[in-house]
Amino acid sequence: MLAEIITIGDEILIGQIVDSNSAFMGKELNKIGVDVYQITSISDDRQHILNAIEEAKSRVDIILITGGLGPTKDDITKHTICEYFDDHLIQNDTVLKHIEDLFAKYISTPISDVNRKQALVPSRSTVLMNHYGTAPGMWFDDQDKVIVSMPGVPFEMKGLMKTEVLPRLQKRFDRPFIVHKTVQTYGMGESAIAAKIEDWEDSLPDFIRLAYLPNLGRVRLRLSARGKDKQILEETISEKIEVLQDIIGDIIVGYEDDQTIEVRIGELLVKKEASLSVAESCTGGRIAQLFTANAGASKYFKGGAVTYATQSKIDILGVSADIIQKYSVTSLQVAEEMAKTAKFKFKSEYAIATTGNAGPKKGDGDVEVGTVFIAIATPTTVFSKEYNFSNHRERTIGKTVNKSLELLLNELNR
Repeated sequence: MLAEIITIGDEILIGQIVDSNSAFMGKELNKIGVDVYQITSISDDRQHILNAIEEAKSRVDIILITGGLGPTKDDITKHTICEYFDDHLIQNDTVLKHIEDLFAKYISTPISDVNRKQALVPSRSTVLMNHYGTAPGMWFDDQDKVIVSMPGVPFEMKGLMKTEVLPRLQKRFDRPFIVHKTVQTYGMGESAIAAKIEDWEDSLPDFIRLAYLPNLGRVRLRLSARGKDKQILEETISEKIEVLQDIIGDIIVGYEDDQTIEVRIGELLVKKEASLSVAESCTGGRIAQLFTANAGASKYFKGGAVTYATQSKIDILGVSADIIQKYSVTSLQVAEEMAKTAKFKFKSEYAIATTGNAGPKKGDGDVEVGTVFIAIATPTTVFSKEYNFSNHRERTIGKTVNKSLELLLNELNR
């Protein structure tokens, strides 16, 4: 069962926006046993759209199209799809009422005829109600193929995928089971892990594939099994992971089933009836952002402070100016003071603090570019570690974030 994703929009091709829609759709399709064969990004051009649909039909069973459904003249997807199917537009009264209700409740500007035209849909399509926007989704059965057109706005597309598209695909097609299990490792590089588990990897059966997913200080090992018997797939993967645990158990920090390390940390904090705060300098708020991006974070995340400048560490956190003067603003001692003061100010049981020099030039501190200090405050103590990650700013920041999460996770797992 193969699918192709077609994203339409000049803004994608010129790099004005990042195509996050394809990543989401690919992940969700894989969960229901549909493989994405190809992802194609094209411009808002009539002939380009027609060619892309026709070519995709020769390759796959399912074509998912996003973009080009807005009310302005540059959004031509709906009219072009009409042309492709030799169809015409008709007004859908349910969609029209939905559009009028949206304007009445949430939009201050008056509704116009251009907005009302969003209720025009191809007569051959099955309308998919978009509860978050004015452009409906459109489903077409074309012999043994399915073509779906959705708006490009990410939260609108996601709503349609979850409530309309995925359930319909599951009913429409007979699909295999796909089972994933991801092992999270920290502290060893991709090539070193590959060398250590080479014999184990060679022993995997043909229906299980292993993928290495490295990311700045951590490596995820994803096992993917495909077949008709879900129980056999799950049991075989579990058996293989038990053997893997014997080989590299010292660097395995957990298992991920669509669950990030920050979500795991959150669950452990809730289980311990504990909370977390952060004090960030060189990471600039990225750690806090990872936690607060997850629903339910308020149960365990108290807050954070981005104290980038030296004076802000003194004024906001209350770090001693004498300690900064004595040890340098980028030091183990200052990192520990940041963690302790964040824990105190936010009244949390745990705290993470980061300080260092991500580069490209030296700042207020004395250390070399790439040197960072991470401190973890716990209910009973505080500890810190020094690292030199790289001479590349983004790499250093990314590795600092990941190492901070690793250190906290290890502490919570004790």
